[in-house]
Amino acid sequence: MTLLEGLLWLTLNVYHEGRSEPQIGQIAIAHVTLNRALEKHLPVKDVVKQPYQFSWTLQKQSYLPDDPDAFIKCMRSVFIALQSPDFTRGATHYHLESITPDWTSDYTYVAQYGSHKFYK
Repeated sequence: MTLLEGLLWLTLNVYHEGRSEPQIGQIAIAHVTLNRALEKHLPVKDVVKQPYQFSWTLQKQSYLPDDPDAFIKCMRSVFIALQSPDFTRGATHYHLESITPDWTSDYTYVAQYGSHKFYK
């Protein structure tokens, strides 16, 4: 996988998972995606496309962004994430604050950024 392909998939994940989030939430989503890739020793694309990991990959007919301005903002958040320390303290999972998935009891709560709660 090329560097550009990794950047594209990281940005697509931030876009589909958190385009309406504040920048801090988008950066946190990027860190989680990168943390999973590091933990599993997999390219970002493979981590994003793993079944049942990120809901948008199951729900979307097309991965193409339909809001170019939001996509560019997400790309900026990705570049910030790549240049900044991981303030999520190694988080590998998150969910919307409005739900409580069964898996949360298996992880340690880290913090909330935007409307997502983060865990490691």
